[in-house]
Amino acid sequence: MSRLTHLDDKGEARMVDIAAKPDSARQAVAEGRITMSGEALAAIREGNVKKGDVLATARIAGIMAAKKTSDLIPLCHPLPLSSVEIDFAFEKSGIRVTCTARCTGKTGVEMEALTATAVALLTIYDMAKALDKGMAIGDVRLLSKSGGKSGDWQAGK
Repeated sequence: MSRLTHLDDKGEARMVDIAAKPDSARQAVAEGRITMSGEALAAIREGNVKKGDVLATARIAGIMAAKKTSDLIPLCHPLPLSSVEIDFAFEKSGIRVTCTARCTGKTGVEMEALTATAVALLTIYDMAKALDKGMAIGDVRLLSKSGGKSGDWQAGK
């Protein structure tokens, strides 16, 4: 049978038993991008979106999402997050969102960083959709992770 950690000997889904694993400082960084019209991008940059401060709302939504990841992804363990940082970078035709999640625990924070990134991007869409319904969310990916038995990992360019 497959050695995928979320499958038992019968091939059925299971939550991985992490009880015997030692605690380790863990960090994961994820990013994603939303592209949009120049009008929408300018309105967000200048703080002229009728719903309010788009990036402040997206930051809070991303942090909340990281904290709720185990409620959203069925086989994720709840983690004692110590830090979730959401950063935004304006680009020529959109905004790049980067999330760094940290904890000390028995399993990694990759899913928390990815979930936070995705929800922050969705929140930007929700806040600015009156200006541009054609916005596109993409390129959500893990950039790096550290800690745990498997050690450090970094995405290729």
